[in-house]
Amino acid sequence: MRYMLLIHHDEAALAAAPQSELWAEYGAFNAALAKAGASSGERLLPSSAATTVRVSGGKTAVLDGPYAETKEQFAGYFFVEAADLDEAIAWAGRCPSAKYGSIEIRPVAPAGK
Repeated sequence: MRYMLLIHHDEAALAAAPQSELWAEYGAFNAALAKAGASSGERLLPSSAATTVRVSGGKTAVLDGPYAETKEQFAGYFFVEAADLDEAIAWAGRCPSAKYGSIEIRPVAPAGK
């Protein structure tokens, strides 16, 4: 089954992390993903670069920033092929950002469903 691992982390905590150690951990994580046949993920710019669009009553509102006030911001994602949810959880636990927030796991719906 294909799973999407959505990274949510505290941007301030991540910025305070030892950067050389963090990027070395991400290098190892990406290498492990590649060895397992998965592709590397995509990193997003900070939430301050976000724009949110809402439509209500036929009117479009455009807001600067993320859609909700939260401690953790959506930061990026990975797709993994896993035999089951337990294997996807194991991948999420290996993601370096799990130390600075959380990794949400979502099964990807099969095409056409």
